[in-house]
Amino acid sequence: MRKTGLFELKAVAAVAAHRSFRAAAIELDTSPSALSHAVSALEARMGVRLFHRTTRSVALSEAGMRFLTRLGPALGEIGQAFEDARSSHESPSGTLRINVSEGAAQQIFTPVMLAFLGRYPQMRLDLLSEERLVDIVADGFDAGIRLIDSVPQDMIAVPVGPVQSMAAVATPAYLAAHGTPHVPTDLSGHECIRLRLPSGKLYRWEFGRHGEEMELDVEGRLTLSSHTLGIEAALAGFGIAYASEWFVREHLASGRLVRVLEDWTPPYDGLALYYPGHRLVPAGLRALVELVRESQHWRRAEMAAS
Repeated sequence: MRKTGLFELKAVAAVAAHRSFRAAAIELDTSPSALSHAVSALEARMGVRLFHRTTRSVALSEAGMRFLTRLGPALGEIGQAFEDARSSHESPSGTLRINVSEGAAQQIFTPVMLAFLGRYPQMRLDLLSEERLVDIVADGFDAGIRLIDSVPQDMIAVPVGPVQSMAAVATPAYLAAHGTPHVPTDLSGHECIRLRLPSGKLYRWEFGRHGEEMELDVEGRLTLSSHTLGIEAALAGFGIAYASEWFVREHLASGRLVRVLEDWTPPYDGLALYYPGHRLVPAGLRALVELVRESQHWRRAEMAAS
């Protein structure tokens, strides 16, 4: 049997998908007669009937169904090979829409997003910062950035940024006046600056040490929906705030804030860039993923050197 052409294989897949030679011809930008001839020629060489045809309908035969079961994945791989080859010679262009929490945006904005725009001048970024976790596919986003533990399981996740750690912090003056807590239960009686989540629930402060874990509904007169305002309140000496260490590290280094209960706040997995796990990832998103992986490699090298 002489070699079978790719057009004939694509013709079989298109006719099977549309159950119509006319609709399949439109998809492949050819005529129905040319499509019919290609399928008939393939059937003649194979010696089997792939489709049952009438004047009003087209349906796969049993042999045709078996053939298409094997053919579909192969055509998908061929299509991906063409896409990879084409994209490798193109400079990424277009717009990427990314949904990201406000805290995550602050952490990755300069080292990742601005670096991406600097590397790819034909790309545009549309970042929407919000705290609620959205369905990025349903809402029309190309990707999202959230804590790894929050990423839906059906998404591809690429770590971005450092390992995270929470920190309970207060000013030296506040601790001198009210005492320093040494275990989480010592927070009782302290002015704890509480955080209200986008869901409306109050955030329970999480602690853990030596396998012991606990969540506390802390008490305090001030409840906020912004972790940055909570840090401001702590800096003003109002009480103890609980925030990501990344956001208070400069205040800790300067001595304006002091960290307490550090041995009760172990590190945890940080942020991840995530996107749907389909095969044809846009060239711009692939370029962003590559930059993220590069930045993680540099960060690990810097940490090892230090």
